[in-house]
Amino acid sequence: MTTTIEPPTATTPSVHVRAAITWLAIFPMVAVGMTVMAPFTGGWPPALRALVLTAFVVPAAVYFVVPRLLAAHRRVTRRLAKQAAPTR
Repeated sequence: MTTTIEPPTATTPSVHVRAAITWLAIFPMVAVGMTVMAPFTGGWPPALRALVLTAFVVPAAVYFVVPRLLAAHRRVTRRLAKQAAPTR
C-alpha cells in the first residue's frame, strides 16, 4: 500500500502555521476557562477539572475559533501577496 502525501497548496497554511493558530485559539480559552472554573472546582481532582474544561474548549476551538482564525490568516496572506505582486 502506497500513501501519497499531497504538498500544501498556496492557500493551505503550513503545519507550523496551523499549529500556531491552534495554540493561539486554545491557550486563551483554557486560561479563561481555568479562571472561571476555579471557584467551583477547587476541590476536584486535576484530571476531572481537565476533563470538564477540555469538554468545552476542544469543540469550541475546532468548530468555531480555529476556522475563523484560519480564515483571517488567509485574508491577511492574500492581502500581503497582492501588495507584494508587481503591478503591470
